[in-house]
Amino acid sequence: MKKTRDAVKIDVSKDIAGFFSALTGGGYSVVLRGFSALDRYLGLPALPFLWAETNADIAVLARFIDDLRFPGVEVADAAAESSGSAPDTPGGTCYFRCMDGDEPREGNLSFPLLSFGFDWQSRRFLDPLGIYPLLRNLKGKPLKENGETTELSFETALDPISPGSGLNSRCRLVMDASMILSRYDFGPLLSRLIAVLAETLKNVPSGAPPGPETERAFLSCLMVSARPDHGLELLKRSGVLRELWPELASYDEVDHSKEFHPEGNVWKHTLETFQHRKPGNGGAFDLRLSLGLLLHDAGKPISASFGAHRFNGHAELGARAAARFLERLEFDPSLIRDISYLVKNHMLPAALKRLPVAKTGEIMTSPLFPTLMELYRCDESSSFKGLEGYYENSAAYQAYLKNARNPYRSADGKKIDTRSQHAKYRVR
Repeated sequence: MKKTRDAVKIDVSKDIAGFFSALTGGGYSVVLRGFSALDRYLGLPALPFLWAETNADIAVLARFIDDLRFPGVEVADAAAESSGSAPDTPGGTCYFRCMDGDEPREGNLSFPLLSFGFDWQSRRFLDPLGIYPLLRNLKGKPLKENGETTELSFETALDPISPGSGLNSRCRLVMDASMILSRYDFGPLLSRLIAVLAETLKNVPSGAPPGPETERAFLSCLMVSARPDHGLELLKRSGVLRELWPELASYDEVDHSKEFHPEGNVWKHTLETFQHRKPGNGGAFDLRLSLGLLLHDAGKPISASFGAHRFNGHAELGARAAARFLERLEFDPSLIRDISYLVKNHMLPAALKRLPVAKTGEIMTSPLFPTLMELYRCDESSSFKGLEGYYENSAAYQAYLKNARNPYRSADGKKIDTRSQHAKYRVR
């Protein structure tokens, strides 16, 4: 029987952990499930989304939490935003699934691997389907010969649960599988897993198309994962990429000049760029940089070519195409503006050393310019051009910053004649 206590509303924008504790203190369960539990066990950077199950119903959640919203059963029964002020919970969105009793509702789980849980109150991991030995391998700690054994392999751990029933449509299963492949290191098994999953899921009924919030959450999580190229490749091979995001699917139809991009067409080049990102503090990858890389060549499929000059105006066209794509997924307008800046200007860093500051100064003053330089580095690194040009243009940017701070020099490094300025203040 649940303990009785008055529900105290928690401002989750400050502390989602406080809400979890209040809920469990009221006698209700809170279990982090799937990626939220797996990442915690494996010590990976937290995603900007948290998935929690509870035996509290919607009415109870509404009594405990301010600003609760209801995104719809496709996404979750309820959702709340958090700033991540507590050390053991991330900022972002917390999605709640309400369980029937103490068991997950049918259709809540897509793959056995995502059955893993973390009980908030007991601080214990939950392993209802016996996948722990596989997680030991993912953590780089193989089991001893006399240790646990399991009949579960990674392939069976990625067998879809009730495909085509409830919420487990092809899109949902492919999105979850893409996330798994992007976040966890399967080593030499990766190629086979992608092939098996693409073939297995190809014939699952598509179901209703996901809504903007589902797509936005999925894309955000994919982009901040270590290897989004793995997940994107599964999306393409399964056919879901063309269903969801035809703008991205068109990359695979645009060939590059082998002289400048021997790594392949626009699709292969884009996937290659993700491998050159550097993680930030705590091992997390930057969402803005990653979306910028995903969309930096979005203008190439829709640009014109004139003789030897290919992809005319693709940066400007790409900025508009990127904005339309992100608007459809209902990303925040400020983030859309940032990505548009990155896409529109992604060709400029390669010309810093030869362009006058009068043309580049305003762009370089943007707080996003360091991110633009990182995009340029990843772009160059994936094209086999070498990084000589990147270092030369980085030096030009550093010189601009130095001159901008020097009161005796103009932004282009020329000395400023201060005598005439001081003359008018001289005592006569």
